[in-house]
Amino acid sequence: MAQPPPPTPTAVMPREAWEGCSVLLDINDGDRLAFFRLTPGATVKIGDKSCSLQPLLGRPFGSLFRVGPDGLLPCQDDKPRDGGDAEGQPQDETRDNRSLVDNNTAQTLSSKDIEAMKREGASGDAIVEALIANSSTFGNKTVFSQEKYKLKKQKKYAPKVLLRRPSTRSICETYFKKYPARIGFMQVDTLSLLLSMANVGAYSDVLAVDMVGGLVVGAVAERLGGTGYVCSTYLGSGPSSIDIIRMYNLNSEMTSRIFQAPLSDLCSLKSSGNAPGSVQGDAVEPSAVPDESLQSSLEKPSDTEVSDGNAQSTTAQPIVIEAPEPATDEHLNQGDISMPDCKGNNGNSIAPKAPRARKAPSQERMKYWGEHGFSSLIVAAPGHEVESVVADLLPLLSYSAPFAIYHQYLQPLATCMHSLQVSKMAIGLQITEPWLREYQVLPSRSHPHMQMNAFGGYILSGIRVHKPNPSGARVQEKSSGATESMIVSL
Repeated sequence: MAQPPPPTPTAVMPREAWEGCSVLLDINDGDRLAFFRLTPGATVKIGDKSCSLQPLLGRPFGSLFRVGPDGLLPCQDDKPRDGGDAEGQPQDETRDNRSLVDNNTAQTLSSKDIEAMKREGASGDAIVEALIANSSTFGNKTVFSQEKYKLKKQKKYAPKVLLRRPSTRSICETYFKKYPARIGFMQVDTLSLLLSMANVGAYSDVLAVDMVGGLVVGAVAERLGGTGYVCSTYLGSGPSSIDIIRMYNLNSEMTSRIFQAPLSDLCSLKSSGNAPGSVQGDAVEPSAVPDESLQSSLEKPSDTEVSDGNAQSTTAQPIVIEAPEPATDEHLNQGDISMPDCKGNNGNSIAPKAPRARKAPSQERMKYWGEHGFSSLIVAAPGHEVESVVADLLPLLSYSAPFAIYHQYLQPLATCMHSLQVSKMAIGLQITEPWLREYQVLPSRSHPHMQMNAFGGYILSGIRVHKPNPSGARVQEKSSGATESMIVSL
C-alpha cells in the first residue's frame, strides 16, 4: 500500500451546485434522467419549453424545481404523495371504480381553455387544479386512482426537476436503466460488492481493468478520496475508454491520482525481477507480454465496450434516459450518453471542462509498484477471456492482496476459479451472485416492484498467496529421508 503522506486539509465536496460542475437532472420521478454541465449557456428542454440551468447555481443538491413561465423555479412546499392524510395514515376506502366509463366526456375543460390559461400566465399547478375541478368522475374515484390522476396531469402540465449529485450510485443506476450494455450489465449492488471485496480504502494502490466505460475507475477514485492511486491497465494497442469519470465531480487532487498504463509495461516490471510475481516459487509465471491470441481478441471491442473514438466524437449531446423506451442496439450506437460541450454560442470555452485522467504513471511510481505490488485488483472486462487476463494480472499484486473479478456470466469465472485452485496462487476463492430487489413502500400497498431485473452478474473473489517452490520441497523431503535412514542404521 502507498505510504500515507503528511496530514493535509482534505478537500470537502461542496453541497451546492457550482458553475462548471456536473449535475444529474431527475425529471418527473425518474421518467427522464439527463447529465449536464452547468455552463452559462446550458439549457434543458422539458416538454415544449427550453429552460436555462442558471437557477440551479448555488442550490443544494436534492433541491426540487418546477417549470414556471420564466423557467425553472424552486419548489417552496412538498406535499405528501402517499394517498393518505398528512400523517401517512390510510383513509377508509368505501369507493371503487366499477361505475366509471372512459368515454372522454368526463372532462369539460377543453384544450383551447388550457392554452388560454397558459397564455394568461397560469402555472402548471393551477392548470392541474382546474382539470380536477372540471372532472365529473374525479370525486367518485378511489384515493389511489385520484393520486394517479394527479400525478399524470402534473407530469404533463407541471413537471418537477430534481437536482441530484452525480455519484457512483446515481451514475450506475442511470446507465443501467436504459444502457446496461455500456457498463457490462453491472448493477449498483454488484459495483458496491466489487469495491468491498477488493478492500478499496484510503491509501490503497488499486489495479483496475475497466472495460465498462470508466465506471469502476471512477468509483475507486471517489472512494479513495485523493489519498491512494488507481492504475487502469489495458491490453491491446490502445486504451479502453474511461470517459464516464468526466461525469464525476472529481477535484484535481483525485484526478491526479488516476493513471493509465498498458499491461505490457506492468509485466515488464515483473519480468525484470522487481515485481512480487517474479519471486521463484510462483506456480504460474505468465509471459511478460500477453499471448497473441488474447492480444488480438482484446484489440477488437465487443458489443458491451465503449470505444474511445465513439466517446470523443459524441460529446455534444447530454445523456437522456427515458424509462418507458427499451434499450436497443441502435440506441447503443448513437453515443448520446455523454456530457455536452462546455462552449457558448460563439464556440469559446466559458466554463472549466471535466478533467481527463489519461496520463501515464511516473518512473518512481512504476518502480514502487514493481517492488511492493498493488494492494488490490478489480477486473471488469465483459466479453474477454478472464482466465488469461487474470494469469497476467495476479503476479502484479502483493502477497495477501485481495482481488475481485466481475463477469456477466458464470462459466468464465468458474473456469478461472478452477485454474487458480490448480495453480494454488490464491486462497479464499468464492463466486458470489448479487441479487437486488426494490420494494414499493406505501400505506396498504407495499410490494416488490412489478418490473425489475433479477440478474446482477457474478463476482469471483479471493486473496493472492505465494506458493513454495516445488523443487525446494522435494530437496527438503530427500534430506529428511536421508536423516531418518541414518537414525535407523544407528
